[in-house]
Amino acid sequence: MTTPVILQVPPFSALCNAAFALRREVFVWEQKVPEEDEHDAHDLTATHFVAIVEGEVVGTLRLIARPEHTKIGRVAVRQHWRGHGIARTMMRAAIEHARARGQERLYLAAQSDKLAFYEKLGFVAYGDEFPDGGMPHRAMRNYDL
Repeated sequence: MTTPVILQVPPFSALCNAAFALRREVFVWEQKVPEEDEHDAHDLTATHFVAIVEGEVVGTLRLIARPEHTKIGRVAVRQHWRGHGIARTMMRAAIEHARARGQERLYLAAQSDKLAFYEKLGFVAYGDEFPDGGMPHRAMRNYDL
């Protein structure tokens, strides 16, 4: 498989719009997340990343800088490309991006069946399971309090 190219893209650019379409495909159509829950005001200010393979946007995620930590969210990979390391490559690029900006404390809300994936990247689950978009999630972070 070709190694994905990971790019930071501005909100509502052509590549970011392709990422939004991918998020709709994965979250709304496939996972049945209510469409009104998929986009939020953070899309205007988040740092968006896309993974491109063979000219196609096959993955996306976003970073939201907060005072207490940087939140990683909306991690999505097109179904056909799952299992090829796309999400891992995107996550590593996003973590590196955050750290280069002095943001060492990272947080995410993982779908409960994806905990092992994020644990391999150094995240630890904490707190109780909670619903998000109709699916069980757990909070995870890469830092101690």
